[in-house]
Amino acid sequence: MRIGVIGGSGSIGLHLVSKLTAADHEVTVFDVVKPDSKNIDYGFIDITDLGVTIDALNGNYEVVYLLAALADVNDCYANPVGTIEVNVLGVANVLEACVKNKIRRLVFSSTIWIYDFSNDYSVNEDTLIDLTKKKHIYAASKVSAESLIQSYSHLYGQEFTILRYGVVYGPNTRDRTVISTFIRMAMDGKPLLIQGDGLSHRKFIYIEDLAEGSVVALSDSAKNQVFNLEGPKDITVRDVAETM
Repeated sequence: MRIGVIGGSGSIGLHLVSKLTAADHEVTVFDVVKPDSKNIDYGFIDITDLGVTIDALNGNYEVVYLLAALADVNDCYANPVGTIEVNVLGVANVLEACVKNKIRRLVFSSTIWIYDFSNDYSVNEDTLIDLTKKKHIYAASKVSAESLIQSYSHLYGQEFTILRYGVVYGPNTRDRTVISTFIRMAMDGKPLLIQGDGLSHRKFIYIEDLAEGSVVALSDSAKNQVFNLEGPKDITVRDVAETM
């Protein structure tokens, strides 16, 4: 299958590209920077520019993954307009490029943080969200992007698969997560500092597992579906510290 991966030079993207290539797919990385590997086909893309996006994806691609986004909540807070330009307008441009270039399916990396808009404690892919809840600009941008994807599916027949990613850990992941921070502190011989009682928790997911799940999303049964991709159980900050 001929596949484009937008944001393929990032940490998740590189793992995904490796998995797709191992499965004998023909993969092109699209990003603003070239991937480290010289054995990967590369094309420049700026998803905030519609014309550039349409031209870049004009290559008989059957599926396009969209991983590119402003994802650090601190960066999003500092630059809300830039966040909307990339995370919302950028998604609209990719959707339009998919329609113009007759790309069968868009696989979109969303986030489990959209459940911050839910009124329920226990949630799944069918949980309704409440837009009146005041949440972070990052989560709001992903809700907006998912809404656009659903609209393009309804109006233009654009196939999609939405993957709501959990908190990722593993090689080359962002260094601001609690796991990365604690590893760095432990390697430096520093005490591990826990804010509060340490009982806040996340369902951490290893980056290789996340990439594998993203490849499975190519299946026909994943057409026009939404899936949560996160770890199997709650891990507290205290658990992480004790493991370190």
